[in-house]
Amino acid sequence: MQEKVLMKGNEAIAEAAILAGCRHYFGYPITPQTEIAAYMAKRMPKIGGTFLQAESEISAINMVYGVAGAGFRVMTSSSSPGVSLKQEGISYIAGADLPALIVNVQRGGPGLGGIQPSQSDYFQATKGGGHGDYHLIVLAPASVQEMADMTVKAFDLADKYRMPVMLLADGTMGQMMEPVALPEVKTAAVEKPWAVTGTQMKRKHNIINSLYLNPEQLERTNFERFERYRKVERDEVLYESYLMDDAEYCVVAFGIAARVSKNAVKAAREAGIKVGMIRPITLWPFPTAALAEAAERVKGFLSVELSMGQMIEDVRLATSCRRPVALCNRTGGMIPTPEEVLEAIKKLSGGCEA
Repeated sequence: MQEKVLMKGNEAIAEAAILAGCRHYFGYPITPQTEIAAYMAKRMPKIGGTFLQAESEISAINMVYGVAGAGFRVMTSSSSPGVSLKQEGISYIAGADLPALIVNVQRGGPGLGGIQPSQSDYFQATKGGGHGDYHLIVLAPASVQEMADMTVKAFDLADKYRMPVMLLADGTMGQMMEPVALPEVKTAAVEKPWAVTGTQMKRKHNIINSLYLNPEQLERTNFERFERYRKVERDEVLYESYLMDDAEYCVVAFGIAARVSKNAVKAAREAGIKVGMIRPITLWPFPTAALAEAAERVKGFLSVELSMGQMIEDVRLATSCRRPVALCNRTGGMIPTPEEVLEAIKKLSGGCEA
C-alpha cells in the first residue's frame, strides 16, 4: 500500500502538479490559496522549474498563455477576486485552444467579500466567466486526496481536449489537512504539433492566436470548438451516486457541501427517510443524465450550496422541472451544518408527501 502523508489541500495540489509534469507556475498571493504559490516557490527552483510571482493576476494568466502556447504543462492559482481578474486571459487561452490549469480556491463575495470558504464562483466557472462562447472543464474535489488526484487528471484532460481546465475548490478544502497518497503518475509525453517551439526550418510556422478578423472563419472555429465540447460532455462526466438505488429524495451537492450532506443523508436514513445523494465531480460537463434519470424515480431534489443558489439552476434544467427542487444554503463564508441539511431534507420530504 502506498504510504500516505499529511498535507493541506493547497499543498496537495502543488505537489500533484509537479508530479504531473508541471514545471511552470505563475501566480499572485491571495487568501485562502497562498500556500500553493508558497509551495511552488520552494519546490520549482529545486527541480529546474519556473516559479514567478507576477505583478498582478492579469500578468500571471498571460504568462500562462505564453507557456501553454509553447506546449508545456503550466498552471496558475488564485481565489475568487483574483480569478475575476484572470477572466480576460482565460478567454484568450480558450480562444487559442490551449491546455492549462487554473485553480480557484473560492472565498466569499461579491467584491473583496471575505476570506472564508464559498462556492459562489459556480456561475463564473461553469458558464464561461470571460467574453465569448467557450467552456472550461470544471472539476470539484471533495477531499484532499481528490485535490491531488484531480490536479493530475486536469492536466491530462487539458492536453487531451486542448482546452483550459479549472479545479474549483473552496477555502475549506484548501486549508484542510488529511492523509494523502500522492498519485503515481505515468504520463506519456503528449505530442503537440501545434505548439510554438521553433521550426528548425523543417515545418511551417505555428501561430497561437485568438483573433479572427474574418467573421466566417471565427464562426467556423467556434462551431469546431463546440464539436470538441460535445465530446467532453459525452465522455468525461464524473459524479458520485450515494444511496440512490431506492432513494425517494435526492440531495445534490459538491465539494465541502457534499461532505456535510453525506452525514445528513445518513441521519435521514436513520430517521426512516429514503434519501440519497448525487455529487457532481465535473461541474462542467454537469451530470445532467444522472439527474434526469433520478427525476424519473424520486419525489424531490435538494440543492445544498455555499452560495445564494447557483447550481440549483442546473439541477432544475437537468430535471426539466419535473420534480420540486429546494435549496439549502449558507453564504458569506458560512457552511451549513449536517443538522441544517437534515432539517431541509425533512422539510422537502414532508412537502413532497403533502
